[in-house]
Amino acid sequence: MTPAELKALVRTIPDFPKAGIQFRDITTLIGHGPGFAATIEWLAREISGAEAIAGMEARGFIFGAAVAARLELPFIPIRKPGKLPCRVIGVDYELEYGVDRLEMDPQSIAQGQAVAIVDDLLATGGTAAAATELLRNAGGLVTRAAFVIDLPELGGREKLAERSVDVSALMNFAGA
Repeated sequence: MTPAELKALVRTIPDFPKAGIQFRDITTLIGHGPGFAATIEWLAREISGAEAIAGMEARGFIFGAAVAARLELPFIPIRKPGKLPCRVIGVDYELEYGVDRLEMDPQSIAQGQAVAIVDDLLATGGTAAAATELLRNAGGLVTRAAFVIDLPELGGREKLAERSVDVSALMNFAGA
């Protein structure tokens, strides 16, 4: 399937979660077998050379785990606080209205392992930048990130570039 055909599978929900937001709903894409498979193939090609794939909770688990399985690579889940039963390392990061935290099992990554981040959406880049910091703190080498959707006007690509992370996105949508 072409990128344009895949983009057509993403449903737009106006005014969700608040007025003025055009929510890009990937459930229609993952619910389309050939479209989901084509998306996974595209993401897998974009992060060639990675030794492990990391995905952020929750939708990053869908795409990241599928890419890791496709490439027969380890998957590293980047979790919300309190979700892992072992010793964790974490990083706090700023949201538009407050702070959040990401955590991971530091034993899930080898020192110097090349890790690519895979997620559904790149907006401001805050979560991906925090995941990059967390993975690097654990000893990973993070230089690549691949997303299904980029919202370029929100500056996420630039935020990751400042951290020496090369970004690929299957599709772009204008606006927030």
